[in-house]
Amino acid sequence: MRDGDILAHITELITEERELRAKLGSHSISSHEENNRIKHLEEALDQAWDLLRQRRARREFGEDPDSAAPRPIDEVEDYRQ
Repeated sequence: MRDGDILAHITELITEERELRAKLGSHSISSHEENNRIKHLEEALDQAWDLLRQRRARREFGEDPDSAAPRPIDEVEDYRQ
């Protein structure tokens, strides 16, 4: 996955998050449905941002960015922002 692909994926996840919040606001979905999906989206976003940071760091230090790999959700969720 290239940086542009990762950024496109991030954009898709953010768009879906906004759509979910709009559906909740219009009562098209329940808060339970929204909360479950938002949790998944936030985890996927954390993973994608982490992968992008890994790729950029590897490139900065002369390493192959393609050797970066997504880390487990429980690992990236524990990072401090």
